[in-house]
Amino acid sequence: MEIRNGDVTLHLADDGDPAGPPVLLLHGITMSVETWAWFVPALAARGHRVLRLDFRGHGRSARTPGAYGLVGYVADAVAVCEQVAQRPAVLIGHSLGGATTAAVAQTRPDLVRAAVLEDAPLAPPAERAGNSLMTGFRAMRDSIPRLQASGIPADKLVDVLERSPSPTGGTFGELVFRDALEAMAAAMMMLDASVLDPVLEGRLDQVFDPARPLGVPTLAIGADPAKPDAVTRPADLARLASVGGAEVRTRTMTGAGHLIHDQRDQREAFAAEVLAFLDTVA
Repeated sequence: MEIRNGDVTLHLADDGDPAGPPVLLLHGITMSVETWAWFVPALAARGHRVLRLDFRGHGRSARTPGAYGLVGYVADAVAVCEQVAQRPAVLIGHSLGGATTAAVAQTRPDLVRAAVLEDAPLAPPAERAGNSLMTGFRAMRDSIPRLQASGIPADKLVDVLERSPSPTGGTFGELVFRDALEAMAAAMMMLDASVLDPVLEGRLDQVFDPARPLGVPTLAIGADPAKPDAVTRPADLARLASVGGAEVRTRTMTGAGHLIHDQRDQREAFAAEVLAFLDTVA
């Protein structure tokens, strides 16, 4: 389905029971709704209405060159909550989607039942230097326009990604599920690569305030800090718990890189953690 956020047309996948408690899944930068397809059946089986948003510039949503930032992504998520969910929803976000989730919870707590943050950038930008993801983002900024112009078939791109080195060692094919590679390939072919410019240039706006509580029940899951692409640091989790008190649960996934829910040895544990948390806020 499509909705409008001002002048921006947004693509939204809507599954599960339309009358069930809504869950909104938010993807990371360069990804799309397909990154969450594997999780939909488990959520729908528990009676949830499962909403998945393509942020502006991603997937089937409209492109807005020069207007990619957290303010816009937050506005996109709020539009879904107001127009479609129409009651407080559980927001589950990976990376950029996690930062967006945290910002929506702080700025529009009336729209949020609970929040799940998967390896989200919770620290101020000045504290996030040195992550190996930046090398991958620079390569993607250059290569994605060329891939799109080449018209490479999706299955061929999946094969290329499968053999590509991952930020944590080995290849992506060894690290993540095949469906994750298929989701990556599909997202890359639809992406406006300029969504990466604010990240690479260090000017992505900061909407979430790490010194303030989110104000809703929260599960924050971080990657293993020993991994070079881990984004949520132990200090971020500690700060979140300190200001949020009993409403905040934190978990560090030993052995997990940034792509926690895609990783072959982490997806099952991630899903179990999230579903158990949902049971407590249902």
